[in-house]
Amino acid sequence: MDSNNYKISDAEFEVMRILWREERPVSFSDVRTELNSKMGWEKSTIATLIRRLVKKGAVSIQEREVHYYTPNISKEDYIQFKEKSFIDKLFEGSAKNFVAALCRSGKLTEADIDELKMYFRMEDN
Repeated sequence: MDSNNYKISDAEFEVMRILWREERPVSFSDVRTELNSKMGWEKSTIATLIRRLVKKGAVSIQEREVHYYTPNISKEDYIQFKEKSFIDKLFEGSAKNFVAALCRSGKLTEADIDELKMYFRMEDN
């Protein structure tokens, strides 16, 4: 599936996080139990989030004795889409400008920079 089709809200992302982690179809009950204890969300809220994800095509539903849900997009593909969208929007599509902004803001330490240099040296070999 094309990750460009999915505009996933922060709340919907919490559902996706569970589905990605489990790597198997997950029942509504399992999703509900985790999100109720973690986020304090009620059954109706969780049902609405899942319904939206199914409608967007981000999640498939399997009807067995109960409903089971599986993601239609991998976590890696979604993260890659969000990274590109973020860099396109804020840094005119330039990853170099993004990294430069991290350096200027002090978000990257010297150790981080050294680690990145080592990573790119290893990629060149």
